[in-house]
Amino acid sequence: MDLSQFSGFLVFLAIFTMGFWLMIFLITFVIPYWLFGYFKESWKYRKEDKAAAKKE
Repeated sequence: MDLSQFSGFLVFLAIFTMGFWLMIFLITFVIPYWLFGYFKESWKYRKEDKAAAKKE
């Protein structure tokens, strides 16, 4: 294995590792945070709609 193959292998490992940790970060933090915020907002709007409908 010469230097160009070795450096290409290191670049591949770096990109693969960054992608792996990005996937772990998205699955464990970003997606649950987004889902929690979405359901919280929809619950708040549903509650406001019920209160507005009750007033009328």
